[in-house]
Amino acid sequence: MAQGPESAKDGVAPRYDAVGHAYRRQSSPDPRFAALIEQALGDAVSVVNVGGGAGAYESRRRKVVAIDPSVVMLGQRPADAAPGLVGVAEALPFLDASVDAATAFMTVHHWADRETGLRELRRIARQRVVILSYVPQAPDAQPSWLTTEYFPEIGERAKTLFPGLALYEACLGPCQLWTVPIPADCTAGFLDAFWARPESYLDPAVRAAIFWFQELDAAALARGVARLEHDLRDGTWDARFGHLRTQRDLDAGLRLVIAKERSS
Repeated sequence: MAQGPESAKDGVAPRYDAVGHAYRRQSSPDPRFAALIEQALGDAVSVVNVGGGAGAYESRRRKVVAIDPSVVMLGQRPADAAPGLVGVAEALPFLDASVDAATAFMTVHHWADRETGLRELRRIARQRVVILSYVPQAPDAQPSWLTTEYFPEIGERAKTLFPGLALYEACLGPCQLWTVPIPADCTAGFLDAFWARPESYLDPAVRAAIFWFQELDAAALARGVARLEHDLRDGTWDARFGHLRTQRDLDAGLRLVIAKERSS
């Protein structure tokens, strides 16, 4: 059953209510991601941004409306941001083919019913759907040292949440995948943003703005942080992964999923 707006607090909203107050202090949209998203949106004028939260990557030159279940996240939107409404992906309050494009940036894995939510994006968008997300088993992607070595519980959880290409195409039609390299100096504060700056993960303020760490039980979190701190102190991390400190960017499986032209 699709989750209605009145039940938003039972699903995604509590997760982001917990990190919402720290989100804008630790994260700002990376301009390189923004440029790719602008390119993918093409000539779309009207856009619904699902899971819009604090407004990251919303184009200032398009007519945008954001939808998000978290009042706390919507409260982080800048004063000049597009309007934001409380709602969920699975029940979008828009008519069929009523906007040029629908977007969803780093949010699909949070939805209670991913298939229904994706079909809702396709339903309202007459030109295209643009999604920023990790795609499992993306070609050429490198495994994350953070989740393979220090927080494997996050890695296992992520495998069950991120949709693969097959689900996207079943719901949206044929899709293009654009690789989104994560720069070494990435300004966005998501899980893999600090892949070349491992000391950042020792900062409680950084972790407080990343929902995955809030999902971990206390023992797993403490164990991972302690091991990372130890390995950085004695040189183990640099012996294994130090080459990353001089690498320009990383393909960690982040992709733009682009579905064009609404099918009849």
